Amino acid sequence: MITVIEVKKNTNESNMNLIRRFSRKVQESGIIQKVKGKRYNERAESKVKTKAQALKKIARRKEYERLFKLGKASKGKK
Repeated sequence: MITVIEVKKNTNESNMNLIRRFSRKVQESGIIQKVKGKRYNERAESKVKTKAQALKKIARRKEYERLFKLGKASKGKK
């Protein structure tokens, strides 16, 4: 993973402003987030677990809709 970020100094630009622009470019590129994400080397969730979570979410949504139709649940959060 090689990402080159280059910032050239404009005329009449202070060094601090140049550093600030460089820091902003690094943040926008997302390099730091990628490195921090790989820091602990977390494994990807298994397909079975992902599907189970999706089915659980669908079941909860259906149950909420059923309760809403019966008038036992309110619409939305405030």
